[in-house]
Amino acid sequence: MLLLLLLLQLLLLLQQLLILLLLLLLLLLLLLLLLLLLLLLQLLLHLLLLLLLLLLLLLLLLLLLLLLLLLLLLLLLLLLDAAIFTSAEKVKLKKHLACK
Repeated sequence: MLLLLLLLQLLLLLQQLLILLLLLLLLLLLLLLLLLLLLLLQLLLHLLLLLLLLLLLLLLLLLLLLLLLLLLLLLLLLLLDAAIFTSAEKVKLKKHLACK
């Protein structure tokens, strides 16, 4: 009878140890999932930083294109101004020659 009681108590202790082991494994699994989540967040952060870098590069290229267009417009205005100036000078010269 005493042996049966000791065996029953041993089984209860074993059951408690198994439950404790199961809880520890569950905690380990949760920690691993948390680590995986942190790694995924870090990867997402790197991807967002890469996207931000690409957007800044695109903005830089657009600003360079705008600068080139403004320089082209300035050159066109300078050429147009030079053409008008020479035409005005030609008209003055023709009037001057016509007067003589």
